[in-house]
Amino acid sequence: MLLIPAIDLKDGHCVRLKQGDMEQATVFSEDPGEMAMHWLRQGARRLHLVDLNGAFAGKPKNESAVKAILKAVAQFAEENDVDEIPVQLGGGIRDLDTIERYLDDGLSYIIIGTAAVKNPGFLHDACSAFPGQIIVGLDAKDGKVATDGWSKLSGHEVIDLAKKFEGYGCEAIVYTDIGRDGMMGGVNIEATVRLAQAVSIPIIASGGVHNIKDVEALCEVEGEGVEAVICGRSIYEGTLDLSSAQDRADELTSAQDADDPAGGQ
Repeated sequence: MLLIPAIDLKDGHCVRLKQGDMEQATVFSEDPGEMAMHWLRQGARRLHLVDLNGAFAGKPKNESAVKAILKAVAQFAEENDVDEIPVQLGGGIRDLDTIERYLDDGLSYIIIGTAAVKNPGFLHDACSAFPGQIIVGLDAKDGKVATDGWSKLSGHEVIDLAKKFEGYGCEAIVYTDIGRDGMMGGVNIEATVRLAQAVSIPIIASGGVHNIKDVEALCEVEGEGVEAVICGRSIYEGTLDLSSAQDRADELTSAQDADDPAGGQ
């Protein structure tokens, strides 16, 4: 189970929102590059970036902050002689040119959310043009997918869309329970597992992580296809220590592998 720190960008700063509400933003850092470096020093093996302004505007709004983070990641990798550290970004990505530009800047994965729901043809084209680098973001409330920075609720069922997008060739799905995001009330394990069982591509859980018990609960269902979890407010406010939590996840994964060397086959 991979723990992925979230760096949410608003007006060039690192913030966290409660239930996607831009009016409920807590600023945690005014230096995105240094924040990225902080999580890398804590043992992060991947970073999750969100351009919050972009999500609402429908076009990139924090590119300078993204570049600062990518510069910090490259510096850390060089100084510590480690392989490439993947960085994924979502928020306001609506065309192939933007994807290409971001990938050229050094991003590993692009997350498409609202545009995937509103314009499936765009997602299909993106998966074809950039194989292995497109992740779909499905944000839901009561099983229904939300769009436009969570401000609008569609009539689409999460699982139906997930199956459709899997066929397009997307690399993974980030699944967020809106009602739990930023509230630290625990991950919606049941809904996340239900989604993972419906598709064969990896699911990245998001929304509601509070403490080590949430991480342990996710590790128990890793075999269902839930391979990673995005951590936000919990690691910023200290209810979850990223370094020790990743160590614990590695320990549990190793124990599960030892108990089931065939991987369930």
